[in-house]
Amino acid sequence: MAGIYIHIPFCKQACYYCDFHFSTNLAKKDAMILALEQELWLRKEEFNNEQIETIYFGGGTPSVLQINEIEHLVEAVSRNYKVIKTPEITLEANPDDLSVTKINELSDSSINRLSIGVQSFFDQDLKLMNRAHNANEAALCLSEGKKHFNNISIDLIYGIPGLTNARWEENIEIALSYNLPHISSYALTVEPKTALKAFIDKGVIPDVDDEIAQEQYYLLLNKLETEGFVNYEISNFGKKGYFSMNNTSYWQGKKYLGIGPSAHSYDGNKRGWNIRNNSKYIKSINQEILPSEEEELTITDRYNEYVMTGLRTIWGISLMKIQTEFGNLYYEYLLEQSDKYIKEGLLFADRDSMCVTKKGKFLCDGIASDLFMIKLN
Repeated sequence: MAGIYIHIPFCKQACYYCDFHFSTNLAKKDAMILALEQELWLRKEEFNNEQIETIYFGGGTPSVLQINEIEHLVEAVSRNYKVIKTPEITLEANPDDLSVTKINELSDSSINRLSIGVQSFFDQDLKLMNRAHNANEAALCLSEGKKHFNNISIDLIYGIPGLTNARWEENIEIALSYNLPHISSYALTVEPKTALKAFIDKGVIPDVDDEIAQEQYYLLLNKLETEGFVNYEISNFGKKGYFSMNNTSYWQGKKYLGIGPSAHSYDGNKRGWNIRNNSKYIKSINQEILPSEEEELTITDRYNEYVMTGLRTIWGISLMKIQTEFGNLYYEYLLEQSDKYIKEGLLFADRDSMCVTKKGKFLCDGIASDLFMIKLN
């Protein structure tokens, strides 16, 4: 099984924290859709022996597309790839795009899962991040969306400068009031070359506080666990039966094809990525030239990736897989490097697997990096 990710590189406006590839100029939207369709055709042989179980529209802001444009791309996938009978088809959407009319149209389309970028239910947080929607639009789209979709996820951001624990807890309670089956939540990070980084450097916005972010993560974790959510991946919480198939596939190392400018692909042995430039992407695709680069992953690369992705999930790292796929050198190294974290109660290991403990979850990425092998080849 494999997945297809389609990157829609357009947004109405730029969020201050975002470092994803997008343009606020939609003039090339029609040409981009044709290029995305063309890339799907150009690359169909790469997944000739794979069945597609997920189609994910990410971005950018895919909800800027019209329904017929979304369906056109879904049909292009079905035309060129072997798609299972009931694939998970997710559309990332912003609340300001989800009018009553748009939600009704989406409910009649191929889309069967919405991932809505709420981020916060408070206007002061949304303004600080320069989100295009307001709190009222978030509430309205969820109320309407629930009438038509069973499978809805929202994104929430914690660690926002000025976000108190009390307001964060209220954010969580509001989210829970909609009885959603899935919530993704991320700490606000300050990426280089973003407006947020510039504002912090100039003192316009206070810097993020890692200790507060950690407190807010555990407030979220504890509350959602009591409400029946499973923290199946560090940033993802789902009710049973509603884990994101797309997210799960990624964290379990399944193959995926990335379509569109800046999109990444992975086939188990190679990783590839497309150019981060809309005009150059369209021009190259129109010439039937894939505007991408790729690298062959060494055994050390694959070990490090498996440690990073596996440790973030409830399934953890399979110690048997480490031995059989990477060998005793990597197995012994993993046990040696992990020993201090096991003694500190941040990791747990038995004969079959190694997982982060609840105490170690917020520190997971740092722990994983300590378990990485320095490249041998």
